[in-house]
Amino acid sequence: MIINFEQIHNYFEPVVFEAVAKMSGSHPDFSADMLADVACVALNRLPARYLRHDVDMMFYLTEPERRAMEDSLQEALSFAFGFVNDRSGGQNSAV
Repeated sequence: MIINFEQIHNYFEPVVFEAVAKMSGSHPDFSADMLADVACVALNRLPARYLRHDVDMMFYLTEPERRAMEDSLQEALSFAFGFVNDRSGGQNSAV
C-alpha cells in the first residue's frame, strides 16, 4: 500500500507566508531573512492545524471559530514583527 502524505500540510503556513509578504511593505527596514524569522515566530505562536484540503477545514469551522483563528493570526503576526525588531537591535521603527 502506498500512502500519500504529500497532501498533508499545516493550514497556517501559507496564510502566514502571504500575510508576512503583504505586511513587508509596511516594514521596509526588514531584510528577507528578518521576514523569514517573522514567519517562523508567528507560526510557532499558532496551533498546528494539519489537514489535507483547506476547503475541508473552512467548511467545518463555525463563524466564531473563524474569527478566533483570524484574531490569533493577527496577534501572532504583531508579536512576531515586534519580537524580530527587538532582537535586531530595535532599529526597525516600522513595527
